[in-house]
Amino acid sequence: MTDATLSGNARSSLVRFDIGHSEYEALIEPDNAFWSLVHKSSAAELRSDPELLGKLEQSRSVFSDEIEHLRFGLTPSAVYFNPTERCNLNCTYCYLPEQMRRHGDQMSKEQLVEALSELLEFFHRTMPEDAKPQLIFHGSEPMLNRANVFAAIEQFENDFIFGIQTNGTLLDSEAIEFITSRGISLGLSLDGPSPEITDLTRHTFSGHGIHARVLNAMDKLRGYQNYSVITTVTTENLDHLTEMVELFHSFEVPTCMLNQVRCTLPGARAVRPDDIAFSTAYLQALERTSVLYKESGRKIVVANFANIILAVVAPTARRLMCDISPCGGGRCFFAVTAKGDLFPCSEFIGLPDFNGGNLFKGGLDACFDTEAFRSVTERRIEEISECALCPVRHFCGAPCPAEAHQLNGHMQSKGAFCEFYKEQVRYVMRLIADGKENDFLWDGWDEGLPTVFEMVKE
Repeated sequence: MTDATLSGNARSSLVRFDIGHSEYEALIEPDNAFWSLVHKSSAAELRSDPELLGKLEQSRSVFSDEIEHLRFGLTPSAVYFNPTERCNLNCTYCYLPEQMRRHGDQMSKEQLVEALSELLEFFHRTMPEDAKPQLIFHGSEPMLNRANVFAAIEQFENDFIFGIQTNGTLLDSEAIEFITSRGISLGLSLDGPSPEITDLTRHTFSGHGIHARVLNAMDKLRGYQNYSVITTVTTENLDHLTEMVELFHSFEVPTCMLNQVRCTLPGARAVRPDDIAFSTAYLQALERTSVLYKESGRKIVVANFANIILAVVAPTARRLMCDISPCGGGRCFFAVTAKGDLFPCSEFIGLPDFNGGNLFKGGLDACFDTEAFRSVTERRIEEISECALCPVRHFCGAPCPAEAHQLNGHMQSKGAFCEFYKEQVRYVMRLIADGKENDFLWDGWDEGLPTVFEMVKE
């Protein structure tokens, strides 16, 4: 095939992207997230190489269909369920209003059973017969309604894949035995390697620290592989991320997350870290996880970063749906409050304009066609002027729509951490260039995945 036989679109579709590597840069087709790493000396030539472009032309429809399905072909299969509006903590950056956390509603056992029955009937109609929906008890703090939550899990244990996201302060031995004996996925939260750092952002309403209680729960969970710990990254703990992963590794935590604070409410925006400083500290922590793995033979996977790797190397294998446009809110999952109100995602619960109806008032099927939900599910990165020409837009997705809306007054804008996401993608591609990406991924992540495109040029 000669260059003259290629379409103009094929010749111009590949964009050069500097990944900060001494030898390699990337060629990316932004519309469908195809990419290739090439030697810098040959990048210009390869950008119009007939053989490369010819093979790309043959596979373009596969890439396009894959990204199209990922963005628009999925239906809800999970729900974030708040069995109570109350919380025993007053974290400075929380996206839920303080009044709700202090004095909010709480579901009775009867309401929980009714709600889960409604959800199960919905998923039976919308999911394949052999698939189980996921239900994550979320917060505020679900363990404040522990007896009813555990009773609901026992009643519906064959119907849902259950998870619990908790601040960890109320997990005694009995609760941990209940959770681990059933293989329930569990997420805890800890923001510092020491009480002094943790207490800056996570404490009770009376100002008391909770660091030791979370460590106690982590100690009891040693050996349990179905749990993770989230660190919300703020200006208060930014300089301690490497210490955080060291602490998690010492407690044999299998998976952690170093999540940027979501700047939905003013308290979170007050502790928003700078993108460049965040990138530097974050990459240093990631490098430390690799060293710890080599020293001990035991991985600690930083799940939110692993998801960015998967967004690059195998988009349909990604496990989180925040880093794609439209995001997963209202599309792959939705949120239910303790009043039964329906929101596209938990991040929107403190924003009444995004209430799409009520589970107890027949609103479940109708909520997906409300303006509250469609404003999220129809948010397209191509329509965001700052992102439309970005070569890595499908590895990022301009998250988070709730954050973007609150920062800018509308969703057709990028979120708070644009440069941070670009640095993550550059780092991922450097790892791939050096053959190190598997150090940061779950073992067996690629089992059963087909190879769509393979080409090696000497």
